[in-house]
Amino acid sequence: MALMSTLEEIEAAVQQLPPAKRAEFRTWYLSFDASDWDQQMEDDITAGKLDWLANEAISDSQAGRCSEL
Repeated sequence: MALMSTLEEIEAAVQQLPPAKRAEFRTWYLSFDASDWDQQMEDDITAGKLDWLANEAISDSQAGRCSEL
């Protein structure tokens, strides 16, 4: 259960931060999480996992099921 212990330690440490440092941590974490998500999207695109979505959009466009924004 080392992971659980580590997670609990991180949670406890974050709870102990003063508001300004907690806001700094939040800003850092949001950026970190967004970068992680971006990398996952890149990996999925490269692996072709989203090809079905692009094909569906092209098909809808060709069938006239799309409108201008």
